[in-house]
Amino acid sequence: MESTPTFNPHSTIGAYQIGVLISYMLFGVTTTQAYIYYSRFPDDSRQLKTLVAVVWFGELGHTICIGHTLYAFTILDYGNPERLLGPAPKSLETSMLLGSIAVTSVQVFFAFRIYKFSKKLQIPIVSWTLSFVRQLAALTIFVAALRPIPVATYDPKWRWLFLIYWSVSSINDLTITVAFVVMLLARRSHVFARTKALVDKLIGWSIETRMPPTLFGMATLACYVSNSGNFIWLGMFAISTRMYSNCFLASLNSRTTLRAMNEVSVPFSLAATEPSSNGQVMKGLEFAHSGSSRGQSSEASPTRVISHNAPSSRNNSSFVNLNII
Repeated sequence: MESTPTFNPHSTIGAYQIGVLISYMLFGVTTTQAYIYYSRFPDDSRQLKTLVAVVWFGELGHTICIGHTLYAFTILDYGNPERLLGPAPKSLETSMLLGSIAVTSVQVFFAFRIYKFSKKLQIPIVSWTLSFVRQLAALTIFVAALRPIPVATYDPKWRWLFLIYWSVSSINDLTITVAFVVMLLARRSHVFARTKALVDKLIGWSIETRMPPTLFGMATLACYVSNSGNFIWLGMFAISTRMYSNCFLASLNSRTTLRAMNEVSVPFSLAATEPSSNGQVMKGLEFAHSGSSRGQSSEASPTRVISHNAPSSRNNSSFVNLNII
């Protein structure tokens, strides 16, 4: 006689409900950051503004879907816990697809910043390929879920897709983070001490805005692999997408602080020089997407500082191009 699985509301409905509540709170933070972005940077390029909108609407759709899934678990299936192990609500798979669109957009953006900073395509191409594989996995999961698939015990035929989905995403995030840090460390050795403080700030900023989604994605993958009929991984999935959008918007909105540091650091920094009647004119740190306040142009011009002692060398390695923002 087969034993009936014991229903544990704490590790199933409870875990997912906590994840959804935290996710809703983070969506409020995402919305606030999006508002700050459009208010603070009205002169950014249309492409970047559109990307922010795509991320926000993807998050909105994801939020609605995970809320509907929670409603199905707690209201529609009330008093029938055995249904939790049955076919998943279609909104669950839809949330995965919409969340993946937002996450992929963020990863593509950061990979593009690597290209703008290094002028090399090797790492961006690897990152874009991994993003494409992740999005393809999400689309396949969505299509496969059009037929009934149990939530807690996915068909082994499709389980490998979930492993690819989170594994590829974590590898991509780690690749982007390491690439940024390595490039900044390489530039750090070619600037004065005052400018090193700004580069150090950028290194910390790169880690702070890219490592949280990476670590959280790895934790979600670990929970899914060790899944034994609980929804802990599902609750973490509800949160993970919000980690990307918030880190993405935080990186955009932090440009005001970084530019303020730039204004202080430039007079003490080394940069490519060009002749001037009063000595040497020094090109300072350059930021992409300029315009930290209303009315400023979205195209940044290099800061120029008169220096009588600056070397006349035009070695590009001494030019700290902070075009990663």
